[in-house]
Formats: sequence, structure tokens, C-alpha cells
Amino acid sequence: MLVYRLSGTLDDEDLTAALWEAGADGLEERQGFVRAYFAVQMPLDHLPELTGGEWLTEPERDWQADWKLGLKPVRAGRVTVVPSWLVQEVEPGQLTLIIEPGMAFGTGHHATTRMAIEALSSLELRGRRVLDVGSGSGVLAIAASLLGAERALGLDIDPLTIPVAFENAELNGFTRTASGLKSREGGLLDFAQGTLEGESYEEQERYGALVANLYAELHDLLAADYREAMQAGAPLILTGILEGKLELVREALEREGFTGVQERLDGEWALVTAINGPR
Repeated sequence: MLVYRLSGTLDDEDLTAALWEAGADGLEERQGFVRAYFAVQMPLDHLPELTGGEWLTEPERDWQADWKLGLKPVRAGRVTVVPSWLVQEVEPGQLTLIIEPGMAFGTGHHATTRMAIEALSSLELRGRRVLDVGSGSGVLAIAASLLGAERALGLDIDPLTIPVAFENAELNGFTRTASGLKSREGGLLDFAQGTLEGESYEEQERYGALVANLYAELHDLLAADYREAMQAGAPLILTGILEGKLELVREALEREGFTGVQERLDGEWALVTAINGPR
């Protein structure tokens, strides 16, 4: 089989999009490299024009089966994230969150997703309305709902993520109603295409917690909108931040009146939490 290997991760959406567009039959992340698999019958003189990596010829194998074998349950606080074929491995007492690995960002295996779920797990969410900005696969909004949120909304600018998020919610036992999705415990969950930028909220519309797994530059851009969308005293959870960009996020939160800013590192990735200050 033909394999194109280059340094990176599957969370690099530009990279993965380029490989899918080049005709890859499948993608795998292994030891700091992304491996793209192409049909073996592709003529060598008609290989896609890709840069930054190398072409390899390897024996045929069932790479999808090998990839599945390499996945393990991800424990994040009170929640364990698993694909459907590993639900029996969830430890007793843990909340099971099923996410089928796919093209939408957020399977639970990346440090940013895991840290965000751990931060949500540390909060008392019962009676709160939670907003997940840049929801992708819906994993954080689903986690918030499983953790007891009265309502959770996942918001994303990419319309392709919305049906994926709904499918993932239904995999976790949520049922569709006229007002969105409902958990077995009665919590409401919904997903919508949109952005916070420039939105205004009446006091009763504001959220009791906000989580966002985005890039540092977007956190900087949206900091004022986060504050507008949140109740005073509500917790903010931000991740998707490279360590070298922490100062940008820290300054944005201080500028907009957030208090109690705390940071946590996992490798090169950071999680930032804060409290929305008084208005």
C-alpha cells in the first residue's frame, strides 16, 4: 500500500482536509506523524502533489482494524470517553460518553478535550445552562449534559459538524424532542450553527458556564463575547491553547474583567479557567 507520512496530528484540520482532498482512503496518527493511506493501484507517476512529508510503500494490512486496536478508553474526571466497541471497558461509577472517531474534531483522546472534560467534571453543573463554543463533535456539550447541566448548547460555525454532534448525542441515549435533545435524566441538549461574535444577551439568557476548545487567537477575539454570554460569577473553561500563546489569552481575560485566572499544562497544550467578574 502507498502511505504518505508527515509530522503532525489529526487535530490539525487544515492538514487532514488537504489529505482527504488529495484522495486519501484513511488517516492515522502514530508517534507524532500523520499517515495517509492511498489506493495501491494508484500509478506512481500520478501521485498527489503533497509537501512536507514522504511517500512510503508498505505491505497491505487492515489499517482500520489496527487503529481501532490502538484506541483506549479516556478517563476525564467523572467521565470516560470511549468508542462504541469499548463501552464494556468503562469502570463502574464512571459516566460513559460514546464518541465515534471521525472527521469532526473531538474524540477525547487529545489533551485539550480531555482537560476540558476534567474541568467540567470538577464543577457542579446541576441547574446551570452551559454553552460549548466551537462544539465540533459535540463531546463537551454532551459531557456537560451527562454531568447534570439543566441545558447545554453546542455552537459551531461549521454546518458539517451539527449532524455529527446530533448523531453522537443519540449514541449516548439522548432522544429528540421539539425543543432539542433530552437525556434520560431530563436535561436538554441542542446544537446549532452560529457564532458568539457581536451577539447580545438579556440577563435571563446568559449562561451559567462556558467552555471553548479553540485556538488562542480566537479566545483573544471572543473574550468580550464570552463575557457578554455569561452570568456574573460563572466559570469559564478555555483550551486549545499552545503554551507559547498563554500570555495572549491571559491578557484578553484580564482586559475583559475575568477574575481568578488559572492555568494548567499537559505537554504543549494549556487549559485556562477563570470566573466572569461582576458587571
